Amino acid sequence: MGRDKARLPFRGSDLVSAVAGAVARAAGNVTLVGHSELPAIPDRYPGGGPLGGILTALHHTSADWNLIVACDMPEVSAAFLTGLLAQARRSRADVLLPRGPDGLPQPLCAVYRRRALPVLEDHFARGVRKVAAALAGLEVEPLVVAELSFFQNVNTPEDWAAYAAK
Repeated sequence: MGRDKARLPFRGSDLVSAVAGAVARAAGNVTLVGHSELPAIPDRYPGGGPLGGILTALHHTSADWNLIVACDMPEVSAAFLTGLLAQARRSRADVLLPRGPDGLPQPLCAVYRRRALPVLEDHFARGVRKVAAALAGLEVEPLVVAELSFFQNVNTPEDWAAYAAK
């Protein structure tokens, strides 16, 4: 991106505030991981990518289910996240993993049980960095989501320009 995605101007504030607000409305609270300029818990695995952030969050929590959402999903909504949490609470799985209509898993907008931590950490210790690969050995409940826009993320200046032009 060439700049901090979390701080992209968005709807009168910044992108991370919008996403954090949706998470807080759905889950009752929110904890940011690893951002040096925002109130956040320090990343236990700097440079460990999204999987390192998930591990940090699961180390920090005492909650059974934990909603993990990347800060660069401008269309994620509290209503959608509330539905994810409700479905997770009915599940026996370790992870509730949404899939868009394109079939792709969305591990950065998913719900993780704290008990998944040892398996995820083991994969991380063996060099796995892709979140989807680190789910091997866990019971994962897929959840097909008809609307792909919830998972739209912005990774490049071009992504952001295309999104902002809508």
